[in-house]
Amino acid sequence: MHSFQDNLDKYAALAIQLGVNIQQGQTLVVFAPLISGEFVRKLVKQAYEVGAKHVYVEWFDEEITRLKYELAPDEALLEYPMWRAKGYEELAENNAAFLYVVANNPDLMNGIDPKRIQTASRTSNTALKELSVARLTNKVSWSIIAVPSPSWADKVFPSLPEEERVDALWNAIFEATRADRDDPIQNWKEHSAALDTRAKRLNERQYMALQYRADGTDITVSLPPEHIWVSAGNTNSNGISFIANLPTEEVFTSPLKKGVNGTVKSSKPLSYNGNLIENFSLTFKEGEIIDFKAEKGEENLRSLIEIDEGSHYLGEVALVPHRSPISNTNLIFYNTLYDENASCHFAIGRAFPFCLNGGIDMSQQDLQNHGLNESLTHVDFMMGSADMNIDGILENGEKEPLFRNGDWAF
Repeated sequence: MHSFQDNLDKYAALAIQLGVNIQQGQTLVVFAPLISGEFVRKLVKQAYEVGAKHVYVEWFDEEITRLKYELAPDEALLEYPMWRAKGYEELAENNAAFLYVVANNPDLMNGIDPKRIQTASRTSNTALKELSVARLTNKVSWSIIAVPSPSWADKVFPSLPEEERVDALWNAIFEATRADRDDPIQNWKEHSAALDTRAKRLNERQYMALQYRADGTDITVSLPPEHIWVSAGNTNSNGISFIANLPTEEVFTSPLKKGVNGTVKSSKPLSYNGNLIENFSLTFKEGEIIDFKAEKGEENLRSLIEIDEGSHYLGEVALVPHRSPISNTNLIFYNTLYDENASCHFAIGRAFPFCLNGGIDMSQQDLQNHGLNESLTHVDFMMGSADMNIDGILENGEKEPLFRNGDWAF
């Protein structure tokens, strides 16, 4: 049995050595909420110990963010501090790594006008587009990890005594990220190799399309010629490996923009910009979302879909077995980093250039010509379930089982 501090230290080491994989003389930028101060100090210490040159921490506070939405004038939501955006671009140009620490309150923006949130999202996404492109093209190393906040823990463990909830969420995070193992880094290398095997098989088959069937879901997703399935590990432009999501259980690729037809039903709530969108469905025709419904948060779903032209289309399809370490906890985390790794998922918005053979070196126009979607946003939502069957469709029309009853069929 490892102590809490042991697990915390191992979690920090995972994030620095495996997540962003800091190299000698490299700069690290950490984005983190104020409540994560103790843990962020461990991250900074670990980064310097493995050779970082600079570690810059960008602090934020969700309550201050909410106050801006409540009290700032409308024109403030149309402005972003470009000195900050240009600073991040310069850091990316100079091979900095970016680590995102999240502790989101899933209900933070309850009662805020979705149109104000949409305006601010569009503004920040536009200003930060170059940094986003650097991440999504794997030019830089980057990773996302989570730490508990009281409001998040309250949502995940409402039946526990209040004083036990944060500790319970820490334990769930340690388990899901393998930080509670004797040798988490070695365990992750073995896990990553197993995911690589799945991706290799899918890349060899080069399915023309995937057909999904489950309760409320009946959808076919076409894939671009020479698409590439990717698993846990990525490699940046300098040939350095990193793992963008801790935890991760997925293999994923990008679909053909105008090749999605049918209806998909969500299987878990989507936490989007401080609001929960629950029990929703999307209907696609020739790739475009032509209809949508949600039991809760429909206007927030609308604000996501209407960010730009590309947010009416998909940018990612990901395969995750229903029986995974995260799914087996039987928890809804109300946090996409965790819930997406307990369920097959799609993403609305921008596609990944590295999911196309030669895509990293293509212009945006070339990527679009090859059928990849472009958007200011990229938001994952969960649609996998225990009853989901997925078939891969070959060029000759033959079907092969990929998933049966929510799990891999090969």
